[in-house]
Amino acid sequence: MYDEPQRPDHGPLAGFTVGVTAARRADELGALLQRRGAAVLHAPALRIVPLADDSELLAATKEIIQQAPDIAVATTAIGFRGWVSAADGWGIGEDLLARLRGVRILARGPKVKGAIRAAGLTEEWSPASESMAEVLDRLLEEGVDGLRVAVQLHGEPLPGFVEALRAGGAEVVGVPVYRWLPPEDLGPVDRLLDATVARTLDAVTFTSAPAAASLLSRAEHRGLLDEVLAALSHDVLPACVGPVTVLPLQARGLDTVQPDRFRLGPLVQLLCQELPARARSLPVAGHQLEIRGHAALVDGDLRPVPPAGMSLLRALARRPGWVVSRADLLRTLPGAGRDEHAVETAMARLRNALGTPRLIQTVVKRGYRLALDPHAEAKYADA
Repeated sequence: MYDEPQRPDHGPLAGFTVGVTAARRADELGALLQRRGAAVLHAPALRIVPLADDSELLAATKEIIQQAPDIAVATTAIGFRGWVSAADGWGIGEDLLARLRGVRILARGPKVKGAIRAAGLTEEWSPASESMAEVLDRLLEEGVDGLRVAVQLHGEPLPGFVEALRAGGAEVVGVPVYRWLPPEDLGPVDRLLDATVARTLDAVTFTSAPAAASLLSRAEHRGLLDEVLAALSHDVLPACVGPVTVLPLQARGLDTVQPDRFRLGPLVQLLCQELPARARSLPVAGHQLEIRGHAALVDGDLRPVPPAGMSLLRALARRPGWVVSRADLLRTLPGAGRDEHAVETAMARLRNALGTPRLIQTVVKRGYRLALDPHAEAKYADA
């Protein structure tokens, strides 16, 4: 019975809630998560400065047109295309492309190579690893002393990259394609932080280092940083798209997960593995009960559970098979006050949501317990 496969009517992330901090491609990431069953809480931690309004990008573009670099490093396809498009809007697009035609161009990966060629330019080299570290190694091995190097920045830090080039004797011109600012509406970010502290989220995804830094900065501003870090350390999984994105979280001592390939699809697939693996699964009353973020699986059937019911279910599952008093259960209910009748009401709704009332036993004058199967009693006796 316990090895019965899950029903096919829900995805691997059904019953879990995932926070999305992305500003760019948030709809794509949210759709990928929802197609796999997740509930999504979207809270863009940043907003992007429109390129056409970016005075810093305009100044850098004019500087490059006036004095060509020896080398240009292109880091993202969307950034490179946006740069060329913005220059067209300012009436200097042809001047920029003419200047770049005489420049050695290094592309970080295949997507940016495509953007370079679509603009009528040709890259000199691109690393198979798509790694900025490999780009840096090549430049330093060839030598950059006395050279002028333009680096397309893309809103994320390039740790040590610019500093290493300058240490090697290069003059570095930063091209700040799409800069980040805090969101104009902080309400969604605050709701995500509150959900993190309350553990009503199962994971938070990060697709850029600035978004991670911005979220932690907002938590600190609200006096919630310690609580947010505690939640992300133990109960809410921080998932990052790649090694650059993880840096602000690592700086706060957080462990994260990230896919082998730094793309949205692999990030979602990683969550499909990690979150179900973290769910508690117990043999109860002849059924297999799996406890997820806002739902339970009973023999593979998804059973959505209201928040108060989930609080009770988690409290019972902390010591499966043991009796938990009404007073202790009352303390787990948010805003329940002192009336133990609230426990009885929430318990009735929980049993109804699970669809199998026998999973939870009432122990007269003592409280409630999960009806753990006898053969599992010894295993969980000291849980």
